[in-house]
Amino acid sequence: MTTPSVTDVASPASTTSSGDRLPPGVALVIGILIVSTFIVFLNEMLLGVALPTLIAEFGVSPSTGQWVTTGFLLTMAVLIPASSFVMRRFHLRTIFLVALSLFIVGTTLAAIAPTFGVLVVGRVIQASGTAVFLPLLMTTTLRLVPAGRRGQMMAITTAVPSVAPALGPALSGLVLSALSWRWLFILMLPIAIVALALGAWKLRNITTPEPVTLDLPSLLLSAVGFGGLVYGLSLLGEASSGHAPISPYLPIAVGLAGLVAFVLRQAPLQRRDNAFLDMRIFLRKSFTLPLLMMVFVAGNGIGLQVVVPLMLTNVTGLSTLQLGLFLIPGGAAISIMATLSGRVYDRVGPRPLVIPAAIVWLVVLWFFSRVDATTSVVTLIIAWLVFTSAMATMWAPLTTSAMGALRPELFPHGSAAFSTVQQLAGAGFGAVFISVYTIGSGARDAGVLDTAQSTSAANAAFLTAFAIGLVVLVGAFFIGRGQSPADDGTAVDGTVAAAVSVAAPVTAAPVSGEAVADASAIEEAVCEPVAR
Repeated sequence: MTTPSVTDVASPASTTSSGDRLPPGVALVIGILIVSTFIVFLNEMLLGVALPTLIAEFGVSPSTGQWVTTGFLLTMAVLIPASSFVMRRFHLRTIFLVALSLFIVGTTLAAIAPTFGVLVVGRVIQASGTAVFLPLLMTTTLRLVPAGRRGQMMAITTAVPSVAPALGPALSGLVLSALSWRWLFILMLPIAIVALALGAWKLRNITTPEPVTLDLPSLLLSAVGFGGLVYGLSLLGEASSGHAPISPYLPIAVGLAGLVAFVLRQAPLQRRDNAFLDMRIFLRKSFTLPLLMMVFVAGNGIGLQVVVPLMLTNVTGLSTLQLGLFLIPGGAAISIMATLSGRVYDRVGPRPLVIPAAIVWLVVLWFFSRVDATTSVVTLIIAWLVFTSAMATMWAPLTTSAMGALRPELFPHGSAAFSTVQQLAGAGFGAVFISVYTIGSGARDAGVLDTAQSTSAANAAFLTAFAIGLVVLVGAFFIGRGQSPADDGTAVDGTVAAAVSVAAPVTAAPVSGEAVADASAIEEAVCEPVAR
């Protein structure tokens, strides 16, 4: 077991005296992380609306053009597993400053990209900085927020990776209606720079680094595994038209082999407490089942945002500005429903939320698989609002339920795993949907489709999403109320148990004098910016 960091023993001192109120200074730390995470995740699907423009300007196919999104998601899926190492090895402030600086460099390169290849490289660098933010935000929230407020606060933090990508296409549509696609990055630069300056000014180091080392073979196997899978899936559409450079099944097989080797590599590393990703998190059903369900929820939610702009542009004939306005209400709905579902989760648990939401979600997916040129825009807006609301209602409870099943020393690994599967699912499913879109069009050149071909292509993609979504509904009936990390009889270190208890009040566990001393130290650290 790892030695508890300062943050692991920070909560109890505060929560024992103030119930479920946030400890002093914690709101500021989490607030800065939420705002910064929102900024970097806004770029995740920013180019979805711009995809038709990029295809025309650079003369690439839809299968190639989707790599401005898929490449971003793939880079995050490859690097997020390393976030558990990063969070254990370095201070919070150091991680924040380096990650946001990388994001700014990538944004600058994308803004001046002379070729499509350079644009993709800029997106990859952007993603390299983005990858650590969500695990960092989730882990910090779980460590510093009292158990009674955890559902509500986790709902807010988990809304970020769903709200921001949903608003990205809306912002993109508004910008593209008046400016070049390069302004999507130019306008983002000053905001990111201000966030960097604010973090440098206000954030303080509130964690104790551990003497862990980066296992390079694990990083390489992670890249081979996830990269091979997503690349192979992305080739399915090109293979259907005979344009794929290689058979898609070859990289898929290499990817699966890489993932198997990655898992086997972690076993000896766990014995030395130096695992790249600790596989013990998957031994708990209460973590693994919500994680598997999130694969399909996030896969459909993120992956379909590659197809939606193509459907709205080519089937319903919306302009770029109209497309941006169409997507704005969905982003607002995600934020509202995620917050509401977090409050309800604290009272009833995940199942009463996830089951009805999954049913509604599937009904809307079936409706979208029947959309044609005669479907009114008002009907589509209402359907998209319902779809995003149902997705948000599932997203927050699944995340909170899974993470609440882990012991505190496994939080970095759990948040890394959860964030990885979200991004991998988004990249993989996005590649699958664009492949199905290409196949469903029945055309050899999916870049130039008439209305009938576009309708057929979009219907095929949404019908595939409906079939995938059935897995979520089945899983919803097996998910239980969040368990305490010790419910399975696993012994938990006394200090750690006092630090973060998922199912019981923190006051029920004794707190040692050392824990109180450490708690005082962190309270001073997080309060310093407030005092200033």
